[in-house]
Amino acid sequence: MFCREAGDFKTSYEQDNQTFPIKFDRYRYYAVLVAAFAVVPFFINDYWVNAVFLPFLIYSIAAIGLNILVGYCGQVSLGTGGFMAVGAYASYKLMTAFPEVSIFFHVILAGGVTSIVCVLFGLPSLRIKGFYLAVATLAAQFFLVWLFNRVGWFYNYSASGQITAPERSVFGVAITGAANPPWSAYLFCLVFTVAAAIIARNLTRGTVGRKWMAIRDMDIAAEIIGVNPLKAKLTAFAVSGFFVGISGALFFAVYLGAVEVGEAFGINKSFLVLFMVIIGGLGSIFGSFAGAAFLVLLPVLLKNTLVGGLGWPTDLAAHLEFIIVGALIIIFLIAEPHGLAQLWRVAKEKLRLWPFPH
Repeated sequence: MFCREAGDFKTSYEQDNQTFPIKFDRYRYYAVLVAAFAVVPFFINDYWVNAVFLPFLIYSIAAIGLNILVGYCGQVSLGTGGFMAVGAYASYKLMTAFPEVSIFFHVILAGGVTSIVCVLFGLPSLRIKGFYLAVATLAAQFFLVWLFNRVGWFYNYSASGQITAPERSVFGVAITGAANPPWSAYLFCLVFTVAAAIIARNLTRGTVGRKWMAIRDMDIAAEIIGVNPLKAKLTAFAVSGFFVGISGALFFAVYLGAVEVGEAFGINKSFLVLFMVIIGGLGSIFGSFAGAAFLVLLPVLLKNTLVGGLGWPTDLAAHLEFIIVGALIIIFLIAEPHGLAQLWRVAKEKLRLWPFPH
């Protein structure tokens, strides 16, 4: 391997408790951030932004939020699409009601509104869990979609029922609308994605994260040792809703520009984000990124290879995608429940010990 831990020792608890205690890991992630912020914007075009980068960044935030709830706290949720719709419609109402306020704050406030709504629908988790909680959050999914479809106030009584993002800019650079350059939308979403990853990483490594994992592993034992299940579960729903709401606001305002709630935030969206968490790895921030990257790149790869290269029908390539995703979910649930993140950890460990026998 390219790194060895020999001599990379720590002299304080703070140093040992760093997010990346090994120097090589820190340098590697710094290099990735520098490339993402300072290199990629100069080489991307509209196709790469709309087909790969924006979906990956936005779905990564949603997957991080759902992973906090499902992977770290053990509370099953099938309402991610509905909560993303809350973030989208909250940002739309804020953008139209307060046009002088920066879209940056609208997105954050939309996450806050979604956090409150998510906590309200998370109250049943205090009495029910497992399959019954999944059904309760699934009911929230259908209720929220129905609400945004039927109550005209949410879409400003538009005749079409759609919501369209007004043109907004940050520091004079357009972020939403047809005139925005591709790099501006990419950088805007990248800032939120990096911030979400850092916040989630620190939360899950701290006291709050330990309480979530205690509730996940055995809630009765956690309560006996002093963990408040009410506070722990509702905190997980609040943090998860905040990240999911931000992803919904970005999905609507920056990525699509105009949405209809039933098509953009239906039950398929909830399952898509859940599949990202399962394939990427439960209880892993890196797994959220890995799962999002896999499910964003897979359709692009199949479309360019099978449809563009081999001339297959588009519907056949779409059906093949469903087959591959379904098979992988079964394989990961049976053979490797911790997903791509665990495979990555195992590969790193084997390379670290190479060429010595394992």
